[in-house]
Amino acid sequence: MSVARHPRPPELADASLEDLMARYVAKFETRTPDWNAFSDASIEGYRRAQHRFIGAGASGKHDDAGVIPATGFTLSIMLVPPGQGNAPHTHEVEEVFFILQGRCVVFIEDEDGRRLSQELGPWEMISCPPGVIHGYVNETEEDCYLQVMLGRGRPETAGFADESLFERRDAHLGGG
Repeated sequence: MSVARHPRPPELADASLEDLMARYVAKFETRTPDWNAFSDASIEGYRRAQHRFIGAGASGKHDDAGVIPATGFTLSIMLVPPGQGNAPHTHEVEEVFFILQGRCVVFIEDEDGRRLSQELGPWEMISCPPGVIHGYVNETEEDCYLQVMLGRGRPETAGFADESLFERRDAHLGGG
């Protein structure tokens, strides 16, 4: 007989194994790429698709249909076409970019505009601390897939460093 050494959370105390498998398994083939997940994603140079797996993500969209619930982190797979990336931004928690396929240039920068960049390939990653301006861009001729993790199950919406992008994020979320 097996013994669970840690208790389940109250909402899962009576869940069957079938219920747990149905709710906590997600396959890539069932993820729908969201090309409008972020307020900057409609701008040339920042086009990318989010495949949400765990948690609400930093898009600010908190539609949880088909997404595995999380309390401590989020996990998405981003499809980044050639010449695209994301706008420089910060979060209140750490964010990890882990390259799965292709190559991508990751960067960090300070508020004076000084930027350090590094190209990463499969099985390489960067962990961006809270409050550090960061992002990525695909400078190759092939799609790049990267795993994105944020250190909270429902993080705040990304804080774009560019004022005009920061201002349009509320309108993107339906707030303005």
